[in-house]
Amino acid sequence: METCFDDLRPYGQPEIAPAMRRIADSEYLPAMAAFVFPEKTVGEVRHILADIRTTDEFQSRIMRHFIQEVIRRSVDSFVCDGLEHLDPDRRYLFISNHRDIVLDSSLLQAVFHMHGFRTTEITFGSNLMYSPLVVDIGKSNKMFTVFRGGSPRDFYRNSMHLSEYIRHTVTRKGESVWTAQRNGRTKDGNDATDQGLVKMLCMSGGSDLPRSIHELHPVPVAISYRIEPCDILKTRELYLSRGNRKYVKQPDEDLTSILTGIMQPKGDIRICICDPLREDELRAIRYQYPNEFHKSVASLIDRRIACNYKLYASNYIAHDLRSGRDTYAAHYTPEEKARFLARCEQMLRQIRGDGQVLRSIFLGIYANSVDNREKNGN
Repeated sequence: METCFDDLRPYGQPEIAPAMRRIADSEYLPAMAAFVFPEKTVGEVRHILADIRTTDEFQSRIMRHFIQEVIRRSVDSFVCDGLEHLDPDRRYLFISNHRDIVLDSSLLQAVFHMHGFRTTEITFGSNLMYSPLVVDIGKSNKMFTVFRGGSPRDFYRNSMHLSEYIRHTVTRKGESVWTAQRNGRTKDGNDATDQGLVKMLCMSGGSDLPRSIHELHPVPVAISYRIEPCDILKTRELYLSRGNRKYVKQPDEDLTSILTGIMQPKGDIRICICDPLREDELRAIRYQYPNEFHKSVASLIDRRIACNYKLYASNYIAHDLRSGRDTYAAHYTPEEKARFLARCEQMLRQIRGDGQVLRSIFLGIYANSVDNREKNGN
């Protein structure tokens, strides 16, 4: 059965050693090694790579050190709540809000490593597979391909294939899966589940839609950053695409976002593993057409994420600045407000354009999470 998914799946054991040799021979290895293992020589890192034979070993011996360095260099505090909702012997589909290309899934894997849970397979957009080195690192890190683009016929075929692979992975292969709640990162702070994601998940599960979803044991995940990853890059993209203008990415833009997300200070980070979606609440959904069910499930996920998203002083400050009121002044100090304003002004100086529009966009990236909490209830 697994051969049916050779175009999607992570590397298997026979493919890991050759991938490690290619990574070891890459011209980028010295720079990567200096970040992940600052105390080791490039030769020592090559020896570590030469000993790796499985995706689990790559995660524990390379990726675990990578995320530890990210936390050490750019994070003030990192916490995770909600592990008590998980059974270590059960496999889940984790559906997360998506704020950073690499860190959202990588930080959750680090939590699982630290607490003795098995790590997950991870969705990997084909648009990010821009070099053989990226493919080798991703596929060795339990990442599987999600094909983007193509004709409507290609889209349907790829969606069904992906749905079958995710169901096979969770229910037969015995691996959990991480996926974002939508294609692409949330740019404006409004975390919203694409009902097309729910539709895709149901495609391989038969006509009993509640059973189709529940069989995957879906668990919403809320990840919150005090300093939004790539906030200024997101501001620029939103500014240039306003008024339904088409935004065209530069060839190296995804790589810039990845590196910025890794290196930029992020302040405090919190992951909340929310209550899994229960069969009884899925059964309670009233619908006449499948799209109504898909929309209701997406709303369930959205409420879980919005209510468990950690609101920091930065969110409340931005909301008050944008509204011109002091509604949430009790949630921050004058010093925190001054620091946020100084950083806001420093960031916005990097972009040419209408200053008021840019400022409103930048503040919205932080403030919209407060509005979402109000809309969904505490």
